[in-house]
Amino acid sequence: QVQLVESGGGLVQAGGSLRLSCAASGTIYASDAVGWFRQAPGKEREFVGAITWRNGRTDYTDSVKGRFTVSRDAAMNTVYLRMSSLKPEDTAVYYCAVDTRSRPAPITRRIDDYDYWGQGTQVTVSS
Repeated sequence: QVQLVESGGGLVQAGGSLRLSCAASGTIYASDAVGWFRQAPGKEREFVGAITWRNGRTDYTDSVKGRFTVSRDAAMNTVYLRMSSLKPEDTAVYYCAVDTRSRPAPITRRIDDYDYWGQGTQVTVSS
């Protein structure tokens, strides 16, 4: 079993930066991928970005490409989401999640393909 705890959320001005952390208790396997999702009030949860544990390959949704970066620190069992040039529309609760499918497999953007979820951290971007 994997327990995930997100941290680093808060209030930031538009154009600012923020780094979220996702600390895992339990084993993240080389065959896993870890993703970030977000959910704004009244909207569906959506994929943000993800990283494979073995090779560090990444994938991002178009709206954050070039602004957000997913990274990992295997020694710390932690995944990060660095966000820059933040916009009010980035306001949401941000969640990390683990996809346990064996690799090789493509990074998935499907919520149902992720098996473990954190409780989320709030990011609010003011204009």
